[in-house]
Amino acid sequence: MSDLFATDALEPDAQESAGDSPKAGQPLADRLRPRTLEEVVGQEHLLGAEGPLGRMLAARRLTSMILWGPPGCGKTTIARLLARNTELFFQPLSAVFSGVADLRKIFEAAALRRKIGRGTLLFVDEIHRFNRAQQDGFLPYVEDGTIVLVGATTENPSFELNAALLSRCQVMVLRRLDDAALDQLLTRAEADAGRPLPLNPDARAALRAMADGDGRYMLTLADDLFAMLPPKYPLDPAGLAKVIQRRAPVYDKDREGHYNLISAVHKSLRGSDPDAALYWVSRMFDGGEDKAYLLRRLTRFAAEDVGMADPQALQMAITTWETYDRLGSPEGDLAIAMLVIYLGTAPKSNASYVAYNQAMAAARKTGSLMPPAHILNAPTKMMKELGYGKDYAYDHDDPDAFSGRNYFPDGMPRTAFYQPPERGFEREINKRLAYWQRLRDKKAAGAKDQNDPGDEKDGL
Repeated sequence: MSDLFATDALEPDAQESAGDSPKAGQPLADRLRPRTLEEVVGQEHLLGAEGPLGRMLAARRLTSMILWGPPGCGKTTIARLLARNTELFFQPLSAVFSGVADLRKIFEAAALRRKIGRGTLLFVDEIHRFNRAQQDGFLPYVEDGTIVLVGATTENPSFELNAALLSRCQVMVLRRLDDAALDQLLTRAEADAGRPLPLNPDARAALRAMADGDGRYMLTLADDLFAMLPPKYPLDPAGLAKVIQRRAPVYDKDREGHYNLISAVHKSLRGSDPDAALYWVSRMFDGGEDKAYLLRRLTRFAAEDVGMADPQALQMAITTWETYDRLGSPEGDLAIAMLVIYLGTAPKSNASYVAYNQAMAAARKTGSLMPPAHILNAPTKMMKELGYGKDYAYDHDDPDAFSGRNYFPDGMPRTAFYQPPERGFEREINKRLAYWQRLRDKKAAGAKDQNDPGDEKDGL
């Protein structure tokens, strides 16, 4: 074991106090890092007296946990303060720069501390970056109490972490900082600088909007403004936009944010709210979403949620896809916007989707049944002798172009999988289905009259 870890075990306060005193050139976000849990903003639902972390601190007993939240919401700060408030040694680790060898050394040092009566809070930043085998390596040390594990992640733990590790940890969901919390941070920044930010009220609000819930990023912007602009140089929103660059939206195209937004698009369209759907689509555009992916999902929506209530919706989706392929961005983006509006305002029906699923279930259950003989082709003599095609009724020869024959397998009852609602074009389809059912009943009754001598005797 290295001397570094042996020293840490005996002098645990050195690391914890290192970040408490301001240093020359220290960024504003570091200078304003909360020194008590009461100074943490925006996470009262966890840290309040009735919150889960508040209760743990009151009992002075921490369990292993995963802190899940967006960037700049206080995950690292909370972990450090939890260790300080429970007198645990704070051992930080980044999953990006560490491996199994680093973990082994940390576990050995934690075991030594435990022997002298001191616990260890192991804080693992970006814990989702560890692979499944590495995550499994935490399990025995979490179970036997060698460490209290506090993992931080911006990704959904249920997707990125082992079920075994999750079962041993509580997941604490941190919220993005709201406008009030961001304003508190700006007030603290002004107190630290000894002067107000050189912004008018509208520009101040614009700065908070630019931060997009990330307190660290907003303090970085404020630090730049203090350094670049004189005290009496108030900017309006337009001036602010010229001085600082707009932040790229937090959006990973292959992770949870991606699926959250496409879900929002889909649900907004299903709820016939084209304005909300346009907003979420615009968010995806702004995040750099692959337009082909979005078009595929919109085409699926046209088939699944609009369906036969407006058969033109599917054609509109395909046409939009072809239009975008020819024009590209940004010109083709307007065609996508038009499709979103069309789908949002179209009548909705999932009757085709339901019918398909029910028919698939019936097919799996009765998959070996033969079609009725009368609708089988008989290209050979032997097939004719077996009854293939016997008594087939060519529907066009019927006066109504409808024979009313049964096309389900023998021994399987006729089932109405497709049951359209009284909406959109399906109102007309309902009329057709009802008309054909009346003809079917009439022909079935006529066939019964011909085959039932009793009916002839009674003059029916």
